[in-house]
Amino acid sequence: MTDSPVPPSFTLAYVPGVTPGKWVRTWNERLPEVPLSLIGVSAAEAADLVLDRAADAVLLRLPTGREGLHAIPLYTETTVVVVPKDHPVTVVAEVSVADLADDVLLHPLDETLHWERPPGLPAIERPGSTADAIELVAAGVGLLVVPQSLARLHHRRDLTYVPVSDAPQSRVALSWLEGETTDLMEQFIGIVRGRTVNSTRGRPPEQPKSKRAEPGGRKPAADKATGRNGKRGAGAARGGRRGRPRRRS
Repeated sequence: MTDSPVPPSFTLAYVPGVTPGKWVRTWNERLPEVPLSLIGVSAAEAADLVLDRAADAVLLRLPTGREGLHAIPLYTETTVVVVPKDHPVTVVAEVSVADLADDVLLHPLDETLHWERPPGLPAIERPGSTADAIELVAAGVGLLVVPQSLARLHHRRDLTYVPVSDAPQSRVALSWLEGETTDLMEQFIGIVRGRTVNSTRGRPPEQPKSKRAEPGGRKPAADKATGRNGKRGAGAARGGRRGRPRRRS
């Protein structure tokens, strides 16, 4: 008795702030026979989840900091500063890092932005997570600079956010194991890249069809005033001299 084959499946991990819903819906429409499972994972654990083969692919933030992974950048997020609704910066459309120099800026341990020099005044200690930092912003302890998707994820009615023009930005990418680009992985790559269901990788573009030449190398006449065999149509003007006008009786 032989073992029955394991049915195909696909597991996708994603970090906080990333929303894979639209790609999952497309997957379910195109491959309804292959279940796609989602796993939420922290930014620090995202790459290791794929390296340990606990997921087929992961939507994470670059850089991965791990060897042995492919990564396709998908989009770059706007960076914002999360502030109380009565903070002075809420009256402007955007701020610069210099505008925040006199504020306490919180840098949680799971921070996803890579600063050369952390801006603002330092806090007494670093919050353990972005969620903890949001609570401190609401308590008036400091401000928090994050990718916009994280500000939306941790939305509170008493807080708002303003874009920061010159802060580092977060790039979201699709990542998977090098050397293991399976057919299902190719399907998901095509979905996130916006390929249509009928598109095929590597298919050469179709060449325009040329008109078929007549024997002897002659091309068929294309003049609208001529018929199929080159004769003038009924609406074409006749050349030569007109006939004599009729006599009036």
